[in-house]
Amino acid sequence: MARRKPERRWSHEVTTVSTHPPEGLYTRDAGTIARVMASKKVSPKGLGSAIRMVQFFINRAGRTLPASRRRTLEKARRLLQERARREREARARKARAA
Repeated sequence: MARRKPERRWSHEVTTVSTHPPEGLYTRDAGTIARVMASKKVSPKGLGSAIRMVQFFINRAGRTLPASRRRTLEKARRLLQERARREREARARKARAA
């Protein structure tokens, strides 16, 4: 009987095939992480995609993520959320003015 090739998990595909940040990015400070993740090269679908990627990394690391690194990543996520909020508000102001 032929052996079946093990199926790949969707999380493996996300981390290998999709657009992803440069190697070692998640070891930097929160401001750098947020700035790089917000770039169109890393997150072509926008800030929401960047926020989800950071959250995915936090979730994927689970308990093995040191508390200090978790705080840094959560701060980067908050910076991205704040930037997304500012962009939404700017678009709303522009729409009201038009």
